[in-house]
Amino acid sequence: MADNFGIKEALKNLQIEELNDGTSTGGKWIKTNAQVIESYSPADGQLIGKVTSATAESYEEVMQTAAEAFKSWRLVPGPKRGEIVRQVGEELRAHKEDLGKLVSYEMGKSYQEGLGEVQEMIDICDFAVGLSRQMYGLTMHSERPNHRMYEQYHPLGIVGIISAFNFPVAVWAWNSALAWICGDVCIWKPSEKTPITGIACQKIVDKVFKANGVSEGVNNLIVGDAEI
Repeated sequence: MADNFGIKEALKNLQIEELNDGTSTGGKWIKTNAQVIESYSPADGQLIGKVTSATAESYEEVMQTAAEAFKSWRLVPGPKRGEIVRQVGEELRAHKEDLGKLVSYEMGKSYQEGLGEVQEMIDICDFAVGLSRQMYGLTMHSERPNHRMYEQYHPLGIVGIISAFNFPVAVWAWNSALAWICGDVCIWKPSEKTPITGIACQKIVDKVFKANGVSEGVNNLIVGDAEI
């Protein structure tokens, strides 16, 4: 690969290989024998990397792992979930230049637009941190003596996120950061036109989750075409 954009160093820093597994439950990457997707840059036509697609079987494994992870993640207090998302934002800040460069190179938008999209990821993490302490509910008087009614938020479960190629990382972050602080677990299917950025994000988040002892299956990735 020609390195006219300094992309080689960015890929190295983001732990991107020549051939990457495209199915993950966090730190675990599931190997399959499915179609290999090749990602070429629209900027210069160079091959960025290859990704092995998910299969129906690996999809089911991800779903089962996510369902199991939800049982423990939903019990983590909201402010503590928010603290973990804050750390995700900090890790994104540390990788802003590399990830912004990859977004630009794989999707085709300008470098400044790539940096801007990563900044949106950071911004939603900051917003989610505050929101993790504001999941309020009303308390209401009851017509029954010595009774009081109240509202309480409960996590939904598994949140599926399907994102388009033109915003390869921001749309995922908008949804996942808010879902995480609410106690939900996420399964992300990035566009098959921009699979490398999805793998980079998965590895960034996993570093933070692993440091905080988050269960496997809270953040999941599935790369594939429309069938997946």
